[in-house]
Amino acid sequence: MTTYAEAHPLQRTRWGRYRHSLWLLTTRDLKVRYSTSALGYVWSVLDPLVMAGIYWFVFTQVFDRSVGQVPYIVFLLSALLPWMWFNGSVSDSTRAFLKDAKLVRSTMIPRTIWVNRIVLSKGIEFLLSLPVLALFAIVFGAQVNWALALFPLGILLQAVLTSAICLIVAPLVVFFRDLERAVKLVLRFLFYASPVIYGTADLPEGFQFWAAFNPLSGVFSLYRAGFFPRELNWFDIGVSAVMSIVLLLVGLAVFRSAERQVLKEI
Repeated sequence: MTTYAEAHPLQRTRWGRYRHSLWLLTTRDLKVRYSTSALGYVWSVLDPLVMAGIYWFVFTQVFDRSVGQVPYIVFLLSALLPWMWFNGSVSDSTRAFLKDAKLVRSTMIPRTIWVNRIVLSKGIEFLLSLPVLALFAIVFGAQVNWALALFPLGILLQAVLTSAICLIVAPLVVFFRDLERAVKLVLRFLFYASPVIYGTADLPEGFQFWAAFNPLSGVFSLYRAGFFPRELNWFDIGVSAVMSIVLLLVGLAVFRSAERQVLKEI
């Protein structure tokens, strides 16, 4: 029986080259980022740890906390760490073409690589931060349940969603430079509009339904479910999955239609 790889050797070669180029550019970004820093890896977890520490202090020591679940620091980190992946990827995608304009124009590799390498490098940093989440879960006695097996599904869903948004943002910024600042404002608003420092269950009943249409709600639900079973919301997850796939199709369409014009502009 003839396999797909044997029947389509050109397709296999293209896919292999794509993966090879994507990995080379991703590792280059990580090496450059860490080689210029004395602390290196520590910086990838220090920012979310400082933010988590501030919110933990405010909601547990200053005010009477009425959001989230105990241990609150684990509740925070289980959404804050993936938020940093999403936020960093979308923010950096605004410079995906402008930063390496000469390479983008002169190389023949698929231009989606210049966007996806950002998502992948930030995703690797997220994976490297997971031992910190595990350490806090052990220290503060967070209970683990079967839903922890859904964690990889959360990673997959977030990767699709993040790539989709970045594929839309990256080419549009080339045409509308003010969009870079607008994206930062939107991300700041989205942080508080997403269940990071609170859970969707903490929202008034009238808002819980609409909160599901923020695709990050379902993603964070998958991450938190392994420690907090009540956070598992299949409706939110289903909506997030559908929206992520739709946004990916839109992102690919926008990217392909704008690709030639982008090359002329940069």
